[in-house]
Amino acid sequence: MAAQNLTPIILKPAQASSMSRCTIFHSLPKSTLPRTRITPRINQVRFFKPISSALSDPYVLQLAETLEDSLPSTSSPPPPLQKLRDYSSESLLSTSWPSRKDEPFRFTDTSFIKNSRILPIESPQYQSLTSLVDSTETLVPGLTVVDGYLVNDLSLLTELPDGVYVGGLSMLNSEAIMKRVSEYVSSFQGDLFWSLNGVGAPELILVYVPEGCKVEKPLHLRYVSVKGEEKESKTLPVSNPRVLVLVEKGGEIGIIEEYVNGDGDHCYWTNAVMDVVIGEGAKVNHSYIQTQSLGAAHTKWTSVRQESNSIYKLTEVSTGGKLSRHNLHVQQYGPDTVTEFSTFHVALGDQTQDLHSKLILDHPRGFSRQLHKCIVAHSSAQAVFDGNVQVNRATVNVKPNLQIIADDVQCSHGAAISDLEENQLFYFQARGIDAEIARKALIFSFAAEVTQRFPYSSLRKKVENHIQNLLDPRP
Repeated sequence: MAAQNLTPIILKPAQASSMSRCTIFHSLPKSTLPRTRITPRINQVRFFKPISSALSDPYVLQLAETLEDSLPSTSSPPPPLQKLRDYSSESLLSTSWPSRKDEPFRFTDTSFIKNSRILPIESPQYQSLTSLVDSTETLVPGLTVVDGYLVNDLSLLTELPDGVYVGGLSMLNSEAIMKRVSEYVSSFQGDLFWSLNGVGAPELILVYVPEGCKVEKPLHLRYVSVKGEEKESKTLPVSNPRVLVLVEKGGEIGIIEEYVNGDGDHCYWTNAVMDVVIGEGAKVNHSYIQTQSLGAAHTKWTSVRQESNSIYKLTEVSTGGKLSRHNLHVQQYGPDTVTEFSTFHVALGDQTQDLHSKLILDHPRGFSRQLHKCIVAHSSAQAVFDGNVQVNRATVNVKPNLQIIADDVQCSHGAAISDLEENQLFYFQARGIDAEIARKALIFSFAAEVTQRFPYSSLRKKVENHIQNLLDPRP
């Protein structure tokens, strides 16, 4: 097990620093080690293709049209949401479905989604949502999204300070806030899945924190997937939840983003996006937990814009999904920013757990720290980590591959992939501890470095119990 301390990536240019560490652990004998890739992307310059029908992908256009047709047509959407839909529709005209020949998807096979019948979920039509969703699992203040739709009856938004808004954009009555949302709703462009979400999102959920406001209790955003199909049907009901978190100058908030499965191991596709805008001197503490069905596809974009003196911290645990991919993009727009990632993935059975992260630190005294760990516990499972850090003119890629262009830059890096070492087990056995117990202790301690960084004790306990049950199921 790679529970050992590894040499971190440490960058010390004249005015910026970054640290990153990646460890991926296999709990199988070495003879049956599963496939694992650590392949960061080299810096790329984005060239936007001209909009032309010759560049269009018929499958993508048909899927986009299907998503558009499924949207509610009862009233006109708010201008920022319509702006997002138009922007996303235009980008899809020149976007093709990703294949293994595309560098960002070189080790991530998305044919599971493409070869399925995609069925948009038009609305959560259930006799009793309360019987399917345990509202006691939602912390206060909390918001519940079922199959991509905000369900007000299961949301408890008390104890929020004055001026804080949490809810659908269509219910917002402030022209000033609406104008601020319009500034950022399409300021970033992701890949195909980001654009499909923009076309298919039935609503834009807004979390707005005014200038100087500090939200004491974390906001719990709970996403429940209820509608699913049997594996034999080769059908994927798709939902497209989208959230914009806008924290003005000096504001602070904690976000718990949790994706859970409502019923069994059904097949469905959650294609989610969260955009986070952090104003000058503001702070966002982001906890992200993904425990969806092992028959599901989970694609997720998190894009973060950091103004000067802002802080963004992410702690992530991802264990669900047949295919799970998290695209994480963070860019600073001012000096003295702090960015920290702590992520832990578990891949069982035929799961693929994929993390693609990119940090752009373009201003003086920007600091970042990244720790990624993964347990791959089956020969058919796969882990993919693509980490890219840009610091001024210096670039660090956790391949491990290091490129130094600027002067006065000191860099080191570390990455490890291994099974449990015999000397680690021997240390326990020499003290009378059974080998199986020792193995489990090492596995749980391997995950603890990440789980202990969740800022809320109840959340830490919940995640730790989940990991323990997952890796050591009781009969």
